Amino acid sequence: MSLSGIVRKGVRGAGYPDGMRRSRVRGWRRRPNPLRRRSDVVAAWSFRAVAVLLVVVAPLVGVVAGWWAHDDARTTAREQRADRRHLRAEAVGGTSDALPTVHGGRQPSTEVTVRWTEPGNGLRTATALVPAGTRAGETVDVWLDYRGRSVAPPPDGTAVWQHTVTLGVCAAAGAVTVILLGHAVVRHTAMRRRLAEWEREWARTEPDWTGRRA
Repeated sequence: MSLSGIVRKGVRGAGYPDGMRRSRVRGWRRRPNPLRRRSDVVAAWSFRAVAVLLVVVAPLVGVVAGWWAHDDARTTAREQRADRRHLRAEAVGGTSDALPTVHGGRQPSTEVTVRWTEPGNGLRTATALVPAGTRAGETVDVWLDYRGRSVAPPPDGTAVWQHTVTLGVCAAAGAVTVILLGHAVVRHTAMRRRLAEWEREWARTEPDWTGRRA
């Protein structure tokens, strides 16, 4: 059917009640009709695909990423506990004059001299990281690596879950961003094709309306 025939048919149908006209217009891209173009079909199906991707795929990506992050963080924490040695030591000096530092979002800590008694080796001292505000004479938890150097404590359960949730949310947000960007590209391409199709259709129909000839 030509564009002029479509218009005449639409004029004859102008007498439909408002509700019926709205129902005829709504969903015209999904029903076979002369106005529907291939670009309209692509746009309609791309909207459905985006809805499925946002509701199903993006959360699934977040869950999978969080699951992997949780296993990786637990493995790292287990390896660090095996490689590091935990002991209770006495702080020799206070930390009031030391500049606190933060490691990985943990409690601010400072380096001070600590001492402890080790079976077979007697009294030992070392520089270790202790919580900021520790006073001289207080007993603190100290973690040492295999070389005897002070290191941060292994991640606890709270740190593992914080890492899991953060990575899962970031992965889901990244998937949503990619999906929406892809949908925007598809919509832009479909719009350009739709305009080009209507322009070609008008070029064939205009002479019948205006009497002009190319």
